[in-house]
Amino acid sequence: MGLEELRKSLEEEIEGILTTDFKIEITETTLVPSLDDSGITYPNLETGIQKCKLIETCVLYIDLRKSTDLNLSHKRETMSKLYSTFIRSIMKSAGEYNGKVRNVVGDRVMILFDSTNSFGNAYKTAVLLNSVVSKLLDQHFKNNEVKAGIGIDYGKMLVTKAGIIKKGFENTNYKSLVWLGRPANVASKLTDLANKTITEIFSYKEPYIRECFYYPNLDNKYSWYDAPIRRWVKEDLIHLGKGKFKHKNDYFHTFLVNERTITNTKSSTHKPILMTEEVYKGILKEASDMHSVKDGRIKDDTNIQVPGYSGKVYGVDSWFTAFE
Repeated sequence: MGLEELRKSLEEEIEGILTTDFKIEITETTLVPSLDDSGITYPNLETGIQKCKLIETCVLYIDLRKSTDLNLSHKRETMSKLYSTFIRSIMKSAGEYNGKVRNVVGDRVMILFDSTNSFGNAYKTAVLLNSVVSKLLDQHFKNNEVKAGIGIDYGKMLVTKAGIIKKGFENTNYKSLVWLGRPANVASKLTDLANKTITEIFSYKEPYIRECFYYPNLDNKYSWYDAPIRRWVKEDLIHLGKGKFKHKNDYFHTFLVNERTITNTKSSTHKPILMTEEVYKGILKEASDMHSVKDGRIKDDTNIQVPGYSGKVYGVDSWFTAFE
């Protein structure tokens, strides 16, 4: 097929799908759909119908932290083993609390839950995955370098099929489920921030004075050093003009000097499990048997802001003692 033919074919398909005659049929469900779900179809240009499903539930993402740095610091064989053990461990653990793996991209895994008890199952799965990574996988690598971030959100998601039917062994590579809606987007962004160290650099300008202190008992020597101007009480200084000040105490002679810039850094690491406020409230009801819920370990993280989400973000670092 030449480029002209391809352009014409694509244009016909685009116009066919975007026409008002093309219908999207949406069926609500409480069960996590799979790729072979007959209630979800590809766009059918002949019938003018595409079937989709709508589910309201929790979505969880987990992702390795600093995977790029790990790639640079380890041999290919080591990284291949790490990715293999990570993905296998996550996929196997996901089903312990009825989680369904629905997408794997690189080292990022997407897990969904049936609507019933989705908050409790999502949280217990998050704690389990955190246990697997921090207490099991990490023990096999030096310098505590295997870490993961987990993000959870809740809401309605439209599930549709994307791709084309292709003949031959390539067929499965051209088909996938697509999850449309805020929860998947917010959960993914929370995953990006979870277990991540943020370093803030902040600067401020401060006026200071060069002060001279006279030591009459030490061979009449003077000692010069800088000090913030706020050290001095304004009433103790006599302004001599042209930025020059004299202290009322004869032991001091002070001169106002220009501003200097003070630069400081502040680092903080977000908790490995982050969740939206709605998820947090649901967990309080459905996972009240968890020790980390009972003792109030889940805290509001006021330093996190997620584009597209205006509510509070809660974080926790929790694990199952069986993995210690």
